[in-house]
Amino acid sequence: MAFLPAWACALVGCISVSLAGAFSLSDLYPPLWNESPGQFSDYRVENGKYVIDPWVYSKRMGMYKILVNKTASYFEKFAPDNEQNFLWGLPLQHGWQYTTGRLVDPSRRTDCGYESGDRLCISVDSWWADINYFLCALPFLAAVDSGIMGISSDQVLLLPPPKDQTKFCLNISSCQSSFPKTMNKWNALYKRLQSPSSSFDDLLKYLWDAHLSSLKDAYKIFEDRLEYYSKPEADFGRDWCVALDYLAAACFPTTFIRVSEFQKGLPPRVLVDGDKAPFISDFTDFQNTVLLGLNLLHQVDNATAQPCQLQRVQPGNLTKSEAKGLGRHPTVVQPIAGRTQ
Repeated sequence: MAFLPAWACALVGCISVSLAGAFSLSDLYPPLWNESPGQFSDYRVENGKYVIDPWVYSKRMGMYKILVNKTASYFEKFAPDNEQNFLWGLPLQHGWQYTTGRLVDPSRRTDCGYESGDRLCISVDSWWADINYFLCALPFLAAVDSGIMGISSDQVLLLPPPKDQTKFCLNISSCQSSFPKTMNKWNALYKRLQSPSSSFDDLLKYLWDAHLSSLKDAYKIFEDRLEYYSKPEADFGRDWCVALDYLAAACFPTTFIRVSEFQKGLPPRVLVDGDKAPFISDFTDFQNTVLLGLNLLHQVDNATAQPCQLQRVQPGNLTKSEAKGLGRHPTVVQPIAGRTQ
């Protein structure tokens, strides 16, 4: 584990680029943010329950939008305008997946997600979409269960996908039954969030603990979905797993600006056979560098006999000196020079 801090800092430093010039936060919102539901009443109601179809991009994005809005008041002590709400990382990542074509049917057996079909359709065969489901449904339903969403625990129902329904939990009770450890971790985050004495860094540890637990649950279930992709894209998915493990160790702050910066270095489209970083012609130099770095990080991780654990950060298990060594404040890390903006 002594090898971990240096690589965590290197990864964060590589991806942490600066947004140049003046900009508006609204310019960086995920696609269709303004058009997505922003309150529970924007969803249809059946038998006293809000019914949400998370297999429609805008409907799933609406779940994130409500979560970010409902938790805004708890982040006021850290910064104005909800800027330091680290839950922004979830919808921003979902937006990147949509923009880059990672939510479409990779098997091409349907036109789900494609321009020729329903562009807003989220395919159940998409590895990215299925992993993302566990980073949407579980934190969202746990927030409802915690009471911070302002409705009772039995007032929300998620619609199942067209197939493989048993792999997904659809309400609070089924998620608690199927994934009790992960739901408890998200609940612990929301409980801590409501504490007046909670610090930003302390909350980040709770967030990453819950985040990695969701990823671990999903990865075990949907690893076979990677077979639908080219080898470069499947490898990138696995590299991404390892990268998140290290970002968690560094307690990377998944706030609006930081994640917007972060995603500048991610692949702008699905990788295809023949793509090999750093020689992908339609990628920026920075995107090529990041993609190559993620792959090298995975190789080093395997070589040091420390394969992706998705379980490295636990709330309260870092001393102040250890946290400092992990580079918990990546704003002081200088980005790589000579990158393409």
